[in-house]
Amino acid sequence: MNSNTQISEKTRKTILKLQQNEITEHAIYMNLSKRVKKKSDKEILQRIGREEKMHSKLWSKYTNKDLKPEKFKVFIYSLLSILLGYTFVIKIMEKGEAISLNKYELLMDEVPEANKVYLDEQKHEKALIEMLDEDRLQYVGSMVLGLNDALVELTGTLAGLSFALQNNRLVALSGLITGISATLSMASSEYLSARSEGNSDAKKSAFYTGVMYIFAVILLVLPYIVFPSHKYIHALITMLITVVIIILAFTYYISVAKDLPFKKRFIEMSTISLSVAALSFIVGVLVKHFLGIDI
Repeated sequence: MNSNTQISEKTRKTILKLQQNEITEHAIYMNLSKRVKKKSDKEILQRIGREEKMHSKLWSKYTNKDLKPEKFKVFIYSLLSILLGYTFVIKIMEKGEAISLNKYELLMDEVPEANKVYLDEQKHEKALIEMLDEDRLQYVGSMVLGLNDALVELTGTLAGLSFALQNNRLVALSGLITGISATLSMASSEYLSARSEGNSDAKKSAFYTGVMYIFAVILLVLPYIVFPSHKYIHALITMLITVVIIILAFTYYISVAKDLPFKKRFIEMSTISLSVAALSFIVGVLVKHFLGIDI
């Protein structure tokens, strides 16, 4: 007697979805393992991938189907791993599995093996994932330093210049000069700081700090290049929206990759950057008024 005749149709459909997820995640893990250079991480990813395949075979006893991985999903996760790192992608997958774990409790009455799979998903894979040691996440402190400093300093500078100069091209020019100079200064300072602390990877710390800083510079100055010269208010508003989006995206990335709280960090960073922008804008108004400068 086939196993699928012993279960309800509702249970069978649930198992079919789980089977599809398992075989797709098997393909994702194995694909990620091919891109990872660190041997220990490669072995962990391959081990998790094999477990996912075992789970898929277990579910196939009940569905009597041999499913193939979802190619588009495998492609998307592989692309994200290149852009954001494999730890971020795996943590996202883990969160998705945490939601699906609720389904296992509904299966246990009809499918005894569901309990074993549940325990694997809850404990074993999570423990393995926590062993991952991706290189870029060791430099999160440098990334946060570069991004925070760029957002606070450049947001204030551009906001102040927006009213003081009232010309997008002049603001963009000033912002780029300030931003590039500050990038070199921040990267140098991070290098010297890391060296003084005996960090053997001081160059990498400086690199990540500089990359995040210049990334923020380009995105924040861009509105002043795109909009016509006289529409400085439009450029300013767009720049502030860009700041919030950058903070939202980066905070989400860090919260997922490092298992840190999202809401508190997002509110704190946004409040500081926007408050500095508001104060700098007021300073720009006062400087223009009292010095009588008209460009």
